[in-house]
Amino acid sequence: SVLHLLAGQQHRVKRDLVKERREASRIVTTCPTLNRLGENGHEWLIPDLEASLELLLELQALPHPIRIEWPEGERFRLSKSVSSSQLSLKLNRVRDWFHLEGTVQVDENLVIDMQELIERLESAKGRFIPLADGRFLALTRQFQKQLERLRMVSEADSKGRRVPLLGSLAVRDVVEEAGTLQTDRHWKEFSARLKASGELQPTLPSTLQAELRDYQVDGFNWLSRLASWGAGACLSDDMGLGKTVQAIAVLLEQGKLGPMLVIAPTSVCHNWEAEIDRFAPTLRVHSLSSAGDRTAMITGIGSMEVLICSYGLLHQEIDQLAKINWQMMVLDEAQAIKNAGTQRFKAVQRLQANFRLAMTGTPIENYLEELWSQFAIINPGLLGSRDAFQRRFAGPIERNRNDGALQTLRMLIRPFILRRTKSAVLAELPPRTELTLEIELPEEERAFYEALRRKAIESLTQLETGEGGQRRIHILAEITRLRRCCCHPALITPETHLPGAKLDTFLELVDELICNHHKALVFSQFVGQLERVKKALDAKKIHYQYLDGSTPAKDREKRVTAFQNGDGDLFLISLKAGGTGLNLTAADYVIHLDPWWNPAVEDQASDRAHRIGQHRPVTVYRLIVRDSIEQKILQLHRHKRDLASDLLEGAEISGRLSEEDLLDLIRG
Repeated sequence: SVLHLLAGQQHRVKRDLVKERREASRIVTTCPTLNRLGENGHEWLIPDLEASLELLLELQALPHPIRIEWPEGERFRLSKSVSSSQLSLKLNRVRDWFHLEGTVQVDENLVIDMQELIERLESAKGRFIPLADGRFLALTRQFQKQLERLRMVSEADSKGRRVPLLGSLAVRDVVEEAGTLQTDRHWKEFSARLKASGELQPTLPSTLQAELRDYQVDGFNWLSRLASWGAGACLSDDMGLGKTVQAIAVLLEQGKLGPMLVIAPTSVCHNWEAEIDRFAPTLRVHSLSSAGDRTAMITGIGSMEVLICSYGLLHQEIDQLAKINWQMMVLDEAQAIKNAGTQRFKAVQRLQANFRLAMTGTPIENYLEELWSQFAIINPGLLGSRDAFQRRFAGPIERNRNDGALQTLRMLIRPFILRRTKSAVLAELPPRTELTLEIELPEEERAFYEALRRKAIESLTQLETGEGGQRRIHILAEITRLRRCCCHPALITPETHLPGAKLDTFLELVDELICNHHKALVFSQFVGQLERVKKALDAKKIHYQYLDGSTPAKDREKRVTAFQNGDGDLFLISLKAGGTGLNLTAADYVIHLDPWWNPAVEDQASDRAHRIGQHRPVTVYRLIVRDSIEQKILQLHRHKRDLASDLLEGAEISGRLSEEDLLDLIRG
């Protein structure tokens, strides 16, 4: 029982402390801010303005109103939570943008312009927006996120905001949740096309000569839907998951609508020709590098035809290529255009295509701006200007690890990028995938090889067939010289300054593997080639293990154990020293720098990684010089399978190959 003075008169009041404590506990339990801060004898110190406003909003939302006293200063005036349902929005298309302007009805007496609200949000304390009259406007958390996302993907103009056409996907929720929405026909057509592409059930072309795995069918469907919608795509599957065959299926589907262009590094252009011939024989393939009249080839191309062009040739023929309205354009190894300041990027930017597909296992190698460069080609405007991208995304994410900027960027690109790793689709993968990477020699290196080949023919022509197989020995010696030359010209002429195209290709492949956290076994028959690889890796500070025939048995075991325990990204192994008897399941990639006479020997080497205890799919790469003796050895792999038994017994060359067969390997 307590006495209380009210209006000059004393009153006795009987208090129920148990009930008071119960009511106080109910209030504290209902207010997350009080719960989070913790109490000190029913006292709380609210640390900042944002937390104070959060608490005030929580108190106002209590089912039974309570009185709040303000002992000092002016009380906080706070609106009730405002959501997107109180937004009136007007949206229309202006060239390549959607223009948005709108107002928010706070209460019957206050309407605030959406653009002003977004501007105030930049300096606000969380979701509480200070207004000119001293009040605070409280946004729901959902509405706050929607407006912040709109601010980051749009630009201010004289009356409101403008959003790139495809960027409007990131703000579609606030548009559709607006209480009042006024749009033009362009938005309705955009939404209808988006809905139709989402409901599309693509069908694999009947003329596709390949059995796609389930995840590859999913990739085809995804690409087909984006093509029907008119948006570009970035297929970013992990190495060895079959990006090329997925793209070929779409080329086959789109072919009837017009000509198609594939741009790729020189080393894989021939692979594209071979793969299209193999999987899509109804498509007619043209190689720009082999054209006698390039202008005639470009201007004469039509439906169901594919032009293969290297990035190098692109510079020379861009004026002609830019005149064609391509139905589909494929950029293979799209990290080649990651630098927006290069002439290559500017050349690609001039190309016209209804559907643009970038293919890369590493869309980001070092900096976020590399992603911007690729999307500036496949979906121009989606990520804004280069400067705006740096300001909104690259800077905040790379410097400050801004999670809001990161989430917004993900939302922007998510519909247009497909990334599957081997681990994600492991259940569908075969235990081993084998790929051949053909290398086009540069002019000087090609001339070096050709001179060596002609000299070999001249030398062997002068030899007569003799007893004891002496001529055969000479033929094998010349074959070995040509094979060593394919590995590196310095293995023939140590003083040469030629860099070695195969070594350059290998180092590019290694960079991509390490970037994607893979480990690889690297095999060669020639110790001299492995020594050159060692020097190149040392220069790049790439850690590796090494094993050849001169390695002592004790060291051999130590190096294997070290690699299995994670010491080294690569294991360099001479084929004879490491083709059998090793368990190296820490690697999920195998690279053969040069082809052996029979695939059975290579298979045994590959089985060092692909064996019991390996839980990941293994990808095997063979690096082959195009139009060389190496390519002819691969033909032996296909046409002379009976070599296996001889080689497994230790013979270097099968006796079933005549001297004439061997000479055919050298002849052009």
